[in-house]
Amino acid sequence: MPLARKRQISLTDTTYYRCISRCVRRTFLCGTDKISGKSFEHRKQWIEDRFLFLCTTFAIDVCAYAIMSNHIHVVLHVDCDAPQNWSDKEVVRRWQKLHKGTLLIQQFAQSKLESVGQDELPTLKSSIEVYRKRLFDISWFMKELNEPIARQANAEDQCTGHFWEGRFKSQALLDKHALAACLVYVDLNPIRAKLASTIDNSEHTSIKRRILDLKKGCQTQTLMPFVGHQTQSKGLNFDLHDYIQLVELTAGSINSQKHLGVDFNQSPIIKRLGLNEENWSQLSRGFEKFFSVAAGQTMSMEQYKESTNRKKMKNIRKSLLFN
Repeated sequence: MPLARKRQISLTDTTYYRCISRCVRRTFLCGTDKISGKSFEHRKQWIEDRFLFLCTTFAIDVCAYAIMSNHIHVVLHVDCDAPQNWSDKEVVRRWQKLHKGTLLIQQFAQSKLESVGQDELPTLKSSIEVYRKRLFDISWFMKELNEPIARQANAEDQCTGHFWEGRFKSQALLDKHALAACLVYVDLNPIRAKLASTIDNSEHTSIKRRILDLKKGCQTQTLMPFVGHQTQSKGLNFDLHDYIQLVELTAGSINSQKHLGVDFNQSPIIKRLGLNEENWSQLSRGFEKFFSVAAGQTMSMEQYKESTNRKKMKNIRKSLLFN
């Protein structure tokens, strides 16, 4: 029996999660049908646009993503504090980007509180608090991502039924070691699948979007920014140029198979994390295989196991790759 989502996502342990959704039967419903030759590549842009729209609505940041032919990877960061500082008006404004809400909510949004009776105010307040919690809930984020895409694809195919598998999978990223490895792993999905030879032509990935924006002299506004060592700033605590260099080096390692000519000692991030070349090579190729519900150093994994009341955790020995 699948583990309840509330036991998989523990924001007290980490606010970073990798989520994966797969098409039903893992068919290429976003790629090219090899039998008919019909291309569905345009659906990847639907998904990418939806990602970026949801970032403007939820208190959830997209750190990395890769949209493949039959599945998607996304690394999310939950900003638990932001919704608590939003006014009721701001909560309703954001929610109504997704749904109209109840009649009470619509009246509140239109500043027609005079038509709301005193006995209805508790109900109004309760609804707003429900929306506030949903706006930093990963399950609701993935629901608002997947459902519109499924409806749009089914309408195009003139059919009904499931487009995505029943549930998305989530994986807790417990420390900076797991976060760095997972970001690179996600960004290099097209490279490992032999769909692209360089990160510059890795379509529908966050690394390509970041590179394009960097060439324009700025960081992308729709993804979580890299802030370097500025621990007081909201963002990923790695330098963007160092990160791009690490992704390029890792891509070169994957392409060369035997790591010929690839020197990971050039990477400030690898040095900072204290990882060796062999361990990093394994992580960049098999992150998803090595870790199931959580990833991190041994101590982080043990703490997560205890806080989520688990009797055991699959592949916990692989956490030694980070140590």
